[in-house]
Amino acid sequence: MKIAPEPLAAAEIYSLLTGIVVPRPIAWVTTLSADGVVNLAPFSCFTFVSSKPPMIGINVGLRMGERKDTARNIEATGDFTVNIGDETMIEQIHRSAIAYAPDISEVELLGLELLESERIKTPRLAAAPIALECQLRETISFGEVGSQFTVGEVLLFHIRDGLCIGNKIETAKLRPVCRLGGPNYAKLGEIVSMQHVGNVVTGPG
Repeated sequence: MKIAPEPLAAAEIYSLLTGIVVPRPIAWVTTLSADGVVNLAPFSCFTFVSSKPPMIGINVGLRMGERKDTARNIEATGDFTVNIGDETMIEQIHRSAIAYAPDISEVELLGLELLESERIKTPRLAAAPIALECQLRETISFGEVGSQFTVGEVLLFHIRDGLCIGNKIETAKLRPVCRLGGPNYAKLGEIVSMQHVGNVVTGPG
């Protein structure tokens, strides 16, 4: 089977790519509007782009041809928080993707508790096992549909006690979730270690 992208609509290509690029980690992003409303939304086009200084990137697309609350809020405040949910939060993560008016807080609708951040204005989720306080560094536009890759510098890591040993995350204890194609998610599953194969040199990217 061969598929040429040229005749496909953006939504068709999106469906194809989100089924191919799997599994994807989920950045559960809190932002603060100019009116003080805390927005919460999940983004599965999410990765880290630098280790020194630590920087992460999320891809924020358009909704119905307009910028999402997340993009507008980050531009207005210059900061955001990336929360990492665990497998107990899958339904809340999914529900937070529903489009609401800018004056409606997904955090309040889902009954989630917030904690103040220490180095930025935007708060973090109290229940999230990991949260990253991020300052906006750069926004880069790509493609024909208005997608913006937003890069933030991590100013402070919040990690639940017992999850980090020697600056390494205990992934099995974290119990992260990932996004698949469509409204589908997956849990961690079996961890396969290649430690017995030999030393493979890895380093900061």
